[in-house]
Amino acid sequence: MILRKLRNVLNMKEMKRLFFSCLVIISLFSCSSDDGGINNNPYIPNTLVQFQINLDLPLFDNLRFAGGSTYISNGGGVRGFFVFNLSGDQFLAWEASCPNHFPSSCSTMTIEGVLATCACEDFEYSLANGQLLNPVEGGENYPMVNYRVTKSGNILSVTNN
Repeated sequence: MILRKLRNVLNMKEMKRLFFSCLVIISLFSCSSDDGGINNNPYIPNTLVQFQINLDLPLFDNLRFAGGSTYISNGGGVRGFFVFNLSGDQFLAWEASCPNHFPSSCSTMTIEGVLATCACEDFEYSLANGQLLNPVEGGENYPMVNYRVTKSGNILSVTNN
């Protein structure tokens, strides 16, 4: 009798452990910190971005060190995109069109050190986090639109899908 109760208690513990293990596994597969390339900015239309960068090419020498950046005009996006070397091995990519107004003749931003600057309103954005550094008080202030960057060897893949 005591052995039967002990066996039932052990089975209950095993059942609870299995239940919680399954719950943890389901939670891990259903949660993601990656936004999947979703663009919630009303000024920047969703356009395809799919580009590979070979870091061995002299054209991309600026990306070989932390703080280095480059502008890719023909890789997709609305006005192309910027790639920024954040830490030597971590890379970020940002839409080059100013995120706080519709694309226009002045909306293609330029790189100035670790900043992206919009000629339309002199907005400045950090290439390290995409945030607007001189926001307009009382207005909507959108950050830069981010694209996904993955690194495999010396190849960076920039995508939004």
